[in-house]
Amino acid sequence: MIDTSLMISGLVVGIIFGFVLQRGRFCMNSAFRDIILMKEYTLLKAVGLAIVVQMIGFHLMATMGYIQLYPKTVYWGAMIVGGFVFGVGMVLAAGCASGTTYRVGEGMMGSFVALLGLMIGGVITSGGALMELKSYLQPTEGFLKAITADNPGPYVGNSNLTLANVFGLNPWIFVIIISIIIMAVLTWKRGGEETKVEGTLYEKIFKKGWNWWITGIAIGIVGIIAFLALKKYALGISGGWFGFLDALITGNPEKLNWFTFLVIGVVIGAAVAAGIAGEFKLRAPNARRLLQQFIGGLVMGIGAVIGTACNIGHILSGIPQLALSSILGGAFIILGCWVAAYIMFLRG
Repeated sequence: MIDTSLMISGLVVGIIFGFVLQRGRFCMNSAFRDIILMKEYTLLKAVGLAIVVQMIGFHLMATMGYIQLYPKTVYWGAMIVGGFVFGVGMVLAAGCASGTTYRVGEGMMGSFVALLGLMIGGVITSGGALMELKSYLQPTEGFLKAITADNPGPYVGNSNLTLANVFGLNPWIFVIIISIIIMAVLTWKRGGEETKVEGTLYEKIFKKGWNWWITGIAIGIVGIIAFLALKKYALGISGGWFGFLDALITGNPEKLNWFTFLVIGVVIGAAVAAGIAGEFKLRAPNARRLLQQFIGGLVMGIGAVIGTACNIGHILSGIPQLALSSILGGAFIILGCWVAAYIMFLRG
């Protein structure tokens, strides 16, 4: 039986998340790729601000006893390989996991095809043809085995590594230092003044694209709500779609998880936002582009399973927990994105 409360909370958070993603045009592929292609930092600022908001919110809730932090396991080889592969895949797919999902809600068939690839890539890696590769990079013993903490420290509900328990310091020290650094970078002006959004309050919310700082704060608040609702983790995209395909293949509704209802909600929320703004339209690229996006989605799915999370699970939800696994995985997602963007758009 499906837990009704689980379904409802996942859908509600997902609908809000999808609305925010669509109005803020929030996609980490664009955020990281545009740095080297156009020297554009606007979306990157939104990512940085969302991390700060969640970092403070997560640790405040943990300090008050509402949640425990659950950093992902450090399979260092898997984080390096999986992160890099995922980064390459999101450039090919023309969108990260969240960007691909919300664009399906806008009627973009290329993103729908990429999403199919993501689900297939995840399933064949977790339990199909590439399962041996996953097992090799996530072994229970040997050189590549998981690195854990003897003393996970306060607020952490498992034995996985964070910056705080690695150095044996209070996590608030890192929260404050990292937040100050990110906020200092965000105030560093690049490319002139930001265009002011004109119009009524209704138009600014529902009709016009949001400024980066509104988007960053809104994404961060949604992440805090998600962690408070689920308790075990914050936002994630790829695991929800893997559960969705698993349930379709096996016919077992128990394969559906909280994240499955979250991603369904994201599509609904993005569709509502796009519809109100007059931006919903069924669109399909040419066959070559569709094939490229499918391959990109497939590669993202493979990378997400090997690396234990997608860009949302690592960068948006893991780094705010000070998770060493997500810092490593997130760094290689960005590196893979840059390498693929250079080869596809800058070389020659």
